[in-house]
Amino acid sequence: MEVILKYSIFNFQSYTVCRLLTIKSEIPFAIAPHLKQFAEIAENSKEYQGHGWGCAYLDASSGWKFYRNINPVWQDDFNQFDETRLLVAHARSAFEDKDIVVENNMPFFDGRTVYIFNGELRGVKIREQGRIGAEKIFNYIRRFDQGDTRQALVKAVGIIRKRTRYIRGMNIIMVNDQGIFVSSYFTEGKDYFTLRYREGRELVICSAPYPGQKNWQKIANDSVRVW
Repeated sequence: MEVILKYSIFNFQSYTVCRLLTIKSEIPFAIAPHLKQFAEIAENSKEYQGHGWGCAYLDASSGWKFYRNINPVWQDDFNQFDETRLLVAHARSAFEDKDIVVENNMPFFDGRTVYIFNGELRGVKIREQGRIGAEKIFNYIRRFDQGDTRQALVKAVGIIRKRTRYIRGMNIIMVNDQGIFVSSYFTEGKDYFTLRYREGRELVICSAPYPGQKNWQKIANDSVRVW
């Protein structure tokens, strides 16, 4: 899901019904099997998720690596990816089929934090820069981050909620050296916007359980979780 914020001087709309995935493990895991599951979720979503996709993953020797493709995630070849201990992926659904360029594909990165988002917001009254709504929200959160990402996320989301006329859903995942930060809030579309997670050998956070798998837990609405 992607957020689209049409920014005027002080008021914009944000719409992004993308799909989100984040995985963390103490030992390296193969990327391809997880992306195959994620691609199936995106392809079978009730909202079209084919406006491109992207992922970020930690390389043991060189830090974060990024990949973006303007084609649907289910059409890509995942054998190009090896192993990692930390993966963040995003499949995009663009508002009104607009602004479909690879530069608008998440994850976004500011040199410290990897960020993905999905939601629908209308009448957002904050002043911020960004090509699309998702990027504006990221930049707004960054304003408050002086080293405590959770505090910045809670503060920024609280202000955005007060200054937005209508929020159908707003899910944010941010990943940096402090941990994985998940903020979830929605007023409609409970099944669609509820994030799921599974803890075991790997922590997997996703917009939906992997196909055919059980024992996934729900991230509560109106909550912030940190791993």
